[in-house]
Amino acid sequence: MLERVGHDGKVLAGGQSLIPILNMRLASPAHLVDINGVAGLDRVEVTDDAVRVGALVRHAGLESHEAAYAASPLLRRTVRHVAHPAIRNRGTTVGSIAHADAAGEMPAILALTDGLVEAVGPSGTREIPWHDFFLGALETSLAPDELAVAVRFPRLPAATGTAFAERARRHGDYAMAGVAAAVAVSDGVLTSARLSFVSVTDVPGVVDVTAAVHGQAPEEVDWAACDDLVRAHLTPESDIHATAEYRAMLATRLAHLTLARAASDSISSSAGGSAA
Repeated sequence: MLERVGHDGKVLAGGQSLIPILNMRLASPAHLVDINGVAGLDRVEVTDDAVRVGALVRHAGLESHEAAYAASPLLRRTVRHVAHPAIRNRGTTVGSIAHADAAGEMPAILALTDGLVEAVGPSGTREIPWHDFFLGALETSLAPDELAVAVRFPRLPAATGTAFAERARRHGDYAMAGVAAAVAVSDGVLTSARLSFVSVTDVPGVVDVTAAVHGQAPEEVDWAACDDLVRAHLTPESDIHATAEYRAMLATRLAHLTLARAASDSISSSAGGSAA
């Protein structure tokens, strides 16, 4: 069907990203291709390597999936920030990622976990790494006749702690800024620290700040040492909610917060516990 309608078609899964775009006249497709009747796309599969989320898995389903949480706690920590419960009950994680809005939470997590998108089209199947998938604002490398059938979030290396935080004017609104962090602590010192951002970059991306903190003890590190690397990565814009300067400042402060929390989570995970 997508091959037949081409650029005149849009895929409908949960509709929580698509319908607002239609309401605002930002898109006017001639056809909506509803995939809700396609069997097998509503599954979360947890393997030794990754959490695979099908195209019809609702945000709420991923949030409540215990095996997915055990494999990758960052998924639940982040998805609970997506909009409101009513939207999470209908919206899909794959749909949010295919929407490719850098103000969305889940594209940032796909980037931070070095994930990929599974696509199917008339010419066959392919796996698209996140850095090849996101091309620009609301733009992906999916062909008009391709369907994103799943995304895979690889498990992070052992002893990697994670955290997510965002700030919005109202709970459930798009964040003025959001940050996800993945930090590894080994033998009492920091060995890896990476960040991804929400609402302050043009496309989802990752900044590696390891060089600024490597070899330091988590309880003694000054996370402000990462600020130059963080600011160089940010491309915030001003709007009615916040100025670009405020968004950059907020993202930098949230980076400090999430890095500290992720370092603590790494230590906790190594000791056999993990905070929800």
